[in-house]
Amino acid sequence: MLEAFYRIHDFLVAHSHTPIRRMLMDEINWEDRLIAIKGARGVGKTDFLLARAREIEQQAAEGTLFPPTAKRRRKDASMGRICLYVNLNNFYFTEHSLLEFAGMFAKSGGRYLLLDQAFKYPNWSKELRKCHDKYKELHIVFSASPVMRLIEDNRDLGGIVKMYNLRGFSFREYLNLRTGKHFRPFTLEQILKNHVSLSQEICARVNPLDYFRDYLHHGYYPSFLEDTNFEEQLLKTMNMILEIDVLLIKQIEVSNLAKLRKMLHQMLKDTPCALNISSLSDVIDTSRATTMNYIKYLQDARLLNLLYMEDKSFPMKPSRVYMQNTNLAYMISTREPSDQDIYETYFYNALHGGHKVNATERSAMFVVDKRFYFDVLENLPTRDSIRPCAVGNLTVGRGNFIPLWLLGFLY
Repeated sequence: MLEAFYRIHDFLVAHSHTPIRRMLMDEINWEDRLIAIKGARGVGKTDFLLARAREIEQQAAEGTLFPPTAKRRRKDASMGRICLYVNLNNFYFTEHSLLEFAGMFAKSGGRYLLLDQAFKYPNWSKELRKCHDKYKELHIVFSASPVMRLIEDNRDLGGIVKMYNLRGFSFREYLNLRTGKHFRPFTLEQILKNHVSLSQEICARVNPLDYFRDYLHHGYYPSFLEDTNFEEQLLKTMNMILEIDVLLIKQIEVSNLAKLRKMLHQMLKDTPCALNISSLSDVIDTSRATTMNYIKYLQDARLLNLLYMEDKSFPMKPSRVYMQNTNLAYMISTREPSDQDIYETYFYNALHGGHKVNATERSAMFVVDKRFYFDVLENLPTRDSIRPCAVGNLTVGRGNFIPLWLLGFLY
């Protein structure tokens, strides 16, 4: 039975497209026995799992997969193939349990089980818990939709699953991909302190602004690499997010899909904007409470970013709403987003993955980690600034004026 799955595994690993190594690959502690890779639809979770499978097989062939002290594990692994990628939408799982399959794989010598589309398996969290508890030598990595609650309110996996977020390409990753260079990431503190020398170092090898505009338009999602129309592909992804990640996983009536689509279209027209719940409720013809829940679902699904004042969060109304990334912000045919809107959207997206970004009552646009007050500007002003300013049309900065593109080197 396993041979059929191995054939699929071999084909997919051989034909998966992983043009660059994602930074997340080196941030994960692969010794953990249950790992969730959370990420929005379209950011490359399947390719990430297949890249991990390829890496495991290469390390096993080189004899570097296990530490020197793990003699028993190495001996057990020699019994058979140690890694298997499985998509849980396979019809096999309509009459066979995941626990049964994991046991069959473990008994054959398998040690690394990579599971895709976990949400399509009924009672997936309970079954993963059983696999974790019963097969102590098995390491399970599974992909997860961002709307799935893996830790909060999850009695099955709370305390045992280690969760990581896979994001779309950063500008650094996009630049490496487009130029063949290998630029390293920086911390926010490094950028604030040394942005002039860092940007000079990069600009000595390439002009980032030659690539920045293209990244803002289509560089966040890996689908731009495919031989298809990017806008059409992203439109399909957005609709699948609504239909699967929101409706199916959140168990919302299909009849409400039209309201969700109308809300998303309104956000595309208005963002960045303050949120007028009453007006939006009228547009989609639903209650204020339901409107706020829908907004939260779109945020969880990585379609929107909600900017709150410090120490505020849902269910309170956000101070401002942004599209989750700039590629989404361009997916509106009735208007051309302004550079200022795009730059603010990029700033929020670049920082919020690793930092706390909030609105502030001060005159600054953003406060980061309750410490750094930022403005986002289109062009370099004539006067100096007392606080950091991320400037869109700037190659190398000076003083507190930091090139906006450089903030895309945080991951």
